Amino acid sequence: MPFTNTYSNLPVLITGHTGFKGSWLTTWLLELGATVIGFSHPEPPTQPSNFVASGLSERIIDVRGDIRDFDAVRQTIATHRPEIVFHLAAQPIVLRSVEQPKLTIDTNAGGTVNVLEAIRQTNSVRALVSITTDKVYENQEWLWGYRESDTLGGHDPYSASKAMAELAIAAYRSTYFAPGDYDNHGVAIASTRAGNVIGGGDFADYRLVPDCMKALMDGRPIGVRNPLSVRPWQHVLEPLSGYLWLGAQLLRRGPALGEAWNFGPLEQKGVTAQALAEKLVELWGSGAWEHTRPGFAEVETGLLRLSWDKAAHRLDWRPVYTWVDALTEITDWFKAYQRGDDMGRVTRDHIGRYTARAAELGLPWAEES
Repeated sequence: MPFTNTYSNLPVLITGHTGFKGSWLTTWLLELGATVIGFSHPEPPTQPSNFVASGLSERIIDVRGDIRDFDAVRQTIATHRPEIVFHLAAQPIVLRSVEQPKLTIDTNAGGTVNVLEAIRQTNSVRALVSITTDKVYENQEWLWGYRESDTLGGHDPYSASKAMAELAIAAYRSTYFAPGDYDNHGVAIASTRAGNVIGGGDFADYRLVPDCMKALMDGRPIGVRNPLSVRPWQHVLEPLSGYLWLGAQLLRRGPALGEAWNFGPLEQKGVTAQALAEKLVELWGSGAWEHTRPGFAEVETGLLRLSWDKAAHRLDWRPVYTWVDALTEITDWFKAYQRGDDMGRVTRDHIGRYTARAAELGLPWAEES
């Protein structure tokens, strides 16, 4: 079993399990034999959603609540006693954060504090992997990728909210979960920062790949806000493999790796939005794109790259897919969705293909234990 068989029969809490990344992580952990507890808002974040399409609710302990509600978060951990928490619950859309800054900060920063405090007040959790974003960095439009030691910033409410979450994580780690006192508290905490995560099953608004796929399925031109923007696009399974491998190491090695980690794409120089849209049109077999500029487009950064050198050296982790591989997988997923295929099976098949490719590359997390 991959990930050194760490997750077999392990109680795992995923906050935000009904979201795009959360539904893929739920599927993967079920394949690894985990007992999955999910905590998410009562309403799915999108309609349609990968969580519903994959029929995941019946296979997990499906708890609904608001991440801003501390009592609900604490009660979930106290009742179901997970040993590891993957904290993904968030308001993840940059443009929506401009329209709803308080909700975004309450959800992303306040929600993270609720998870940390609930762990502090209970006694089952041994590891926390808290997911933030590559946008936590103070954006300088650098030609090189941001490293974990670079300055945090907050160009927009979303970026600021995630930087606040990182500061809260650091404060709780140094004050309540200090590595030197691990024998007493027994909790290892890490944060993770991924690039622009893309994949099948993402139906969110204000995101390029979902915009592309919805337009292609509807036979409409794709609207691209900032064609020359460079982003570290990466298939959803890339950061998830990093989260799962990091989580397994935290459980095995304690606080030695309890710090911030970047999990970025193979192409560290990034790819423009225009190139991505054009390749999706090519892979789909029809369609076109056009330049559009709705309000608030100026808050989106022009150049963003992410260095994953630290994860390569200390976790022996690396990406598996090129950006074209990622878009090929995405096109395959959405064509299957349009045909009405069993999307739970399709998603599991995608995970199987990715794991097999990782094993061929000799990545340690993919080795059978």
